[in-house]
Amino acid sequence: MTDRDLTLLEVEALARAAHEGQTDKAGRPYAEHLAAVAEGVRLRGGTPEQQAAAWLHDAIEDDALTPAWLESAALPDGVKAMVRALTKIPGEPVEEYAARVLATPGALLVKEADLAHNADPARLAGLEGPTRDRLSAKYAYVRSLLGLPTP
Repeated sequence: MTDRDLTLLEVEALARAAHEGQTDKAGRPYAEHLAAVAEGVRLRGGTPEQQAAAWLHDAIEDDALTPAWLESAALPDGVKAMVRALTKIPGEPVEEYAARVLATPGALLVKEADLAHNADPARLAGLEGPTRDRLSAKYAYVRSLLGLPTP
């Protein structure tokens, strides 16, 4: 990230504000997930750009920020590319989504941290059985498409 780009702390504050009031499937504040993914990226040796993408990885998909905002944001092109790659498109086959993540430099590490937090047994324990089972199977399938080992 350059001097003209938003700092990592500014990206974190922006993401927290954009997702204010949103909760995850277990009813927890959504910013907790973003923080866990960003920390997972950091612990996996991710760059500041990957950490910024982690904070923003669901912002467009969850309508917290718009695609137009992303395009005009003071962010490196690589961060924008990762966020676009990590944004699921309604109706898009998961196989196409996975291919896009694999084709975008830096995005796989962010997705790995995202999947690790999504599949965390403590996080899944807050969900009802059928939802927990469905999501666990979905996350395992996406991991397989991405070539990631089973945790």
